[in-house]
Amino acid sequence: MEPRRMGRPRKFTREDVLARALPVFWERGFADAAVHELEKATGVNKSGLYSEFPSKEALFLACLRHYYEVRNGAAILAAEPLGWANIEAFLKAGLTCPGGSKGCFAINSMREFAILPAEARQIVAENAGRLKGLLEFNVRAAGTKADPAAVAELISTFFSGICVEQNLEEPKARALRKIDDLMALLRAD
Repeated sequence: MEPRRMGRPRKFTREDVLARALPVFWERGFADAAVHELEKATGVNKSGLYSEFPSKEALFLACLRHYYEVRNGAAILAAEPLGWANIEAFLKAGLTCPGGSKGCFAINSMREFAILPAEARQIVAENAGRLKGLLEFNVRAAGTKADPAAVAELISTFFSGICVEQNLEEPKARALRKIDDLMALLRAD
């Protein structure tokens, strides 16, 4: 019987590829991220990428999931005690992006919602709903007189706007001032 031939061992880990491909999708978007750019960023050739991820779409989906695991805004919003401090920390965390990326990867991806794979739209929508729910829990805990669901919706919209502005080279100091102003309004209720 002939010995079984083994393929060459992989010289990359899935997590490393995701961490290196994510900034390409973050900056270029799903549609404009070229496979050769992903190869260059990850240091893995096309056949190596496709051995782990069957398509660019599959790599994008894996990056999106990885982003939600690593940038877990839900953990900030779930911290005890619930209230305005969690919301403020969540908003300010959205201004700090790894590797010089701008805005929020999920919010940036929403700009391409019409052309994203259906599964990506579902992942983004589910996570946005989860975050809105956590925002609402924090608003309720803060004891506002306003409708907590409506306030959570406004905060979510504010967060999206701040993230988009980061792509427009909005100075971080100005964004922080806007967050401080919003929090002062919310706490004054």
